[in-house]
Amino acid sequence: MSNYSVSLVGPAPWGFRLQGGKDFNMPLTISSLKDGGKASQANVRIGDVVLSIDGISAHGMTHLEAQNKIKGCTGSLNMTLQRASATPKPEPVAVQ
Repeated sequence: MSNYSVSLVGPAPWGFRLQGGKDFNMPLTISSLKDGGKASQANVRIGDVVLSIDGISAHGMTHLEAQNKIKGCTGSLNMTLQRASATPKPEPVAVQ
C-alpha cells in the first residue's frame, strides 16, 4: 500500500463520506464518493485510509473529531491517505 497527499481546493462539499474512527475501533476510511465530486476528481478511492487531516494525524481521532476537523477546513482540505489494496481479500473458508 502506498501513501499519497491530496489537496481539495475551494469550499465544501468535498464529495466523500468517512467511516470508522477510534470510537469504532477501526481506521478512518473513505466509505463513499460523490460522482464528479472534488475527492473523486482528485482520484481518492473508496477504502482509502485517512492518515492525516490538514497536517494533524488522524490516528486516534474519533469519527466526530475527524468530521469537525474536516468541517473546519474552509478554503482547502489537505489530507494524507493510504491507498486501499487493489487486490481483493479472499473470502473466509469454513473449516469443518
